[in-house]
Amino acid sequence: MRFFNTVFLKEADDFLATLDQKTVLKVLFNIELAEHSKDRRLFKKLRDDIWEFRTLFRGSQIRLLAFWDSRDKLDTLVVATHGFVKKTSKVSNQEIDKAIALKNKYFEMS
Repeated sequence: MRFFNTVFLKEADDFLATLDQKTVLKVLFNIELAEHSKDRRLFKKLRDDIWEFRTLFRGSQIRLLAFWDSRDKLDTLVVATHGFVKKTSKVSNQEIDKAIALKNKYFEMS
């Protein structure tokens, strides 16, 4: 059972384009697992309705921040805003603020 579908903003697509193919495949695989399982190790709430897709691959912690768009009751979306490779255990406030700004822009434009 799929709990949600994921779509990517341009910034998230641009980030994925910077990664090598095997890393992208691992990130997309983990996103698909999260869509079917709601596993907190793969998809976790941060703050202010911002969530993170989490992937650990080849010693790198890859994160895609996201938010929910549940306006369509039949097709709940999770919108990935942007991504980055983490070097620390905590997501910076600057990254969360960027995700919030992209979320606000998304809802203003739709």
